[in-house]
Amino acid sequence: MAKIQPLPLSAAAASPPSCSPAGDEERRNLQKQAVYTVWMKSLVFNGNGCTVYGADGGVAFRVDNYGCHGGREVFLMDHSGKTLIRIQRKGLGMFRRWEACRYSDDGEEATPWFRVQKKAVKKGAAVTMMHHGSSGSGSGPAYMIDGCARKSGYEVTSAGGAAAAAVERKRTPSGVVLGDDILTLTVGAGTDHLLALGLVVVCGLMNRCL
Repeated sequence: MAKIQPLPLSAAAASPPSCSPAGDEERRNLQKQAVYTVWMKSLVFNGNGCTVYGADGGVAFRVDNYGCHGGREVFLMDHSGKTLIRIQRKGLGMFRRWEACRYSDDGEEATPWFRVQKKAVKKGAAVTMMHHGSSGSGSGPAYMIDGCARKSGYEVTSAGGAAAAAVERKRTPSGVVLGDDILTLTVGAGTDHLLALGLVVVCGLMNRCL
């Protein structure tokens, strides 16, 4: 598999290895603070998507969209191609939204997980967690994406204002800022990594980067 420059040791120590999430230990790892590198390019020739690298420089997750930019349906997979999240674009105009389903460990069942819809205020987006097993939603936004209109710099905060994840352009150890398609995703402790990654994918779809 393709590799990139590993993260500094301090970040690597906080980030789990590149693997498919399965079992209690992996789930605990996917709740710890971590840093990923997100390259807004597909590994598939002439494909659209993104590739997520772990602390070891190896591919951890990926999206390969064989259709056009901003496809109506995309899948977040682990490094081996196992589907973890399905994201669908629904509605039109101001009613457009993105809905995600999460697959079970055996990959056989996809249940509604979260919905993202743009908000005019601060050019952000509201993230509402959906009831398990139904298309209904909770009583209000669980997270906000601040600055999601920007392709390479935005933050995810909880409804209470606590930082959950942040995206910015990647810097090399010497401080050189890389292109706006190479991002650093920092996931806060207690935040589900797959949720944070799913929101990055949604923002990429919003900005037609995928």
